[in-house]
Amino acid sequence: MKVTLLVDNQTFVDHYYYGEPGISYFIETEGKKILFDVGYSGIFLENAIKMGIDLLETDYLVLSHGHDDHTGGLPEFIKRQIEKQRKGDQVKLPLLVAHPHTFLYKESEKGEENGSMIQSDTLEKHFSLHLGKEPYWLTDRLVYLGEIERSNDFENQEPFGRVLYKGSLQPDYMLDDSALVYKGKDGLIILTGCAHAGICNTVEYAKKITKEEKIDHVIGGFHLQNPDHKLMDETLNYLKNQEIGEVYAGHCTDLQSKIALSQGLNIKELGVGWKKDFF
Repeated sequence: MKVTLLVDNQTFVDHYYYGEPGISYFIETEGKKILFDVGYSGIFLENAIKMGIDLLETDYLVLSHGHDDHTGGLPEFIKRQIEKQRKGDQVKLPLLVAHPHTFLYKESEKGEENGSMIQSDTLEKHFSLHLGKEPYWLTDRLVYLGEIERSNDFENQEPFGRVLYKGSLQPDYMLDDSALVYKGKDGLIILTGCAHAGICNTVEYAKKITKEEKIDHVIGGFHLQNPDHKLMDETLNYLKNQEIGEVYAGHCTDLQSKIALSQGLNIKELGVGWKKDFF
């Protein structure tokens, strides 16, 4: 599996790509091309062009959850599809994989809308859709986790704004939050969007679904932004006990949390243009 980071909050010196508070990955594995999240705007497309990647040849578009910093690029992707059609070229329709709650109306604690600006009835004109809560295997070795079990008492304890569900606004515990997991030769490679479900819950569920205990890499957003001491301490203790090979904490992981995690984990830098091959 080859992973390239198209969008992240951070960019690298001497690599002239665009960055923004969002995340997007391009994955190639077992003859398939997967786009995982699309950031906040269309810069994932611009960065991909600079990297020589044609995203219109994608087989799967996977969304980690419904917030706008992970779904905001959808209109630009659709626009590129339409432009290609107008030229008379054939357009490949990726299979869009996400949780059923991904396209529900969402708002922050302040009442500001922060969900996907495009709903599923529009998307089904441009993609094949698989909206499900269960794990979904994209290839023999790469799985979308679906709805992640909440198995500890320190993560995902407070809602992340509100979600419109069954006709009323309800506290949003981000049931749509998910991740991708690859079964590598040295253990699991876990790719997250924001890990609203909790990075420890995510790792634990990945082990359950794949029936694999060894964790090789954990990559992406950990949603550790000014966490309280209990959350930070419990997270570090859990991850240390997993004996993870390398940890790339990006996007929604603040500096103090990265410093804290570095006390017990092999923390590496993540940014736009980062790429790695896994076997």
